[in-house]
Amino acid sequence: MLEQIFSEIQNNYNPEAVSNPVSIYFSIDDVKKTVQLNPEGCSVDNGRIVENADCVCKTSTEFFLKVWNEGYNPGMKDFLSGAIKSNNPAILQIFLSACGKAE
Repeated sequence: MLEQIFSEIQNNYNPEAVSNPVSIYFSIDDVKKTVQLNPEGCSVDNGRIVENADCVCKTSTEFFLKVWNEGYNPGMKDFLSGAIKSNNPAILQIFLSACGKAE
């Protein structure tokens, strides 16, 4: 399911949601992906392809699917409990907006 979601990101990407290039490294259980967003388009690559991503997101498949499929908006308690870990939650919001998953 995760592979399908990441393979479809480029098809649903809205470049107008991104003003500056950003890179996001996702570690979702055993799935590792680097997503790069910019005003011209986006790319999704397997593994970590950038030394220092602008945002790192670590979570479980279950939690990612809850956000992606059910529109769940992670709150402070989710970050404090460790259900999702990120060094830059604001970029995650940009990612969701660019993918049509947030307002």
